[in-house]
Amino acid sequence: MTVQLDSPGIASVGEASSTEAELGELFEQIRELDAQLLAVIKRRSELVQRVGASAKGTDASREAQSEEMAVLGRFDELGADGSTIAMTLLRLGRTRKA
Repeated sequence: MTVQLDSPGIASVGEASSTEAELGELFEQIRELDAQLLAVIKRRSELVQRVGASAKGTDASREAQSEEMAVLGRFDELGADGSTIAMTLLRLGRTRKA
């Protein structure tokens, strides 16, 4: 049995290396975005903890709670997964570092 390299479904060497290079670039962009997301989430958690510490025992604590609930609405456009992300962000903001 012989197979032609230009047969449908068989990528040539040039196409395969081009696809691998493109995938490598895409994965690198994803890694960069993940690093940026992690940094932003850490910063957000720090700010939320500062708000909580500042608002504790004052009238501002109600405003802080109201703002927390507004987070859920900000992620509505992502559907159920958006709610999960919002709840995770809220939980991360409440987590105290040991």
